[in-house]
Amino acid sequence: MKIDWAALGSVFGISLVVTVALVALFTLGITGLSRRERAVAAGGSAGLAVTGAYACFAACAAAVGYGIYLIVA
Repeated sequence: MKIDWAALGSVFGISLVVTVALVALFTLGITGLSRRERAVAAGGSAGLAVTGAYACFAACAAAVGYGIYLIVA
């Protein structure tokens, strides 16, 4: 049995980058929702922050769905 270390390293590197990107995207969504809470407490509205937060969560869900699709297919 021969292990292709270059391919293994490539898979590890890509999965690490995608994981960090998903965590960053989810963090942006949480930040957007917390800005909404601060705006509501101050008596304003934060429609753009909420829209951005929902877009971040949708992108996270799409990335997870695509990953599941790749595993199943």
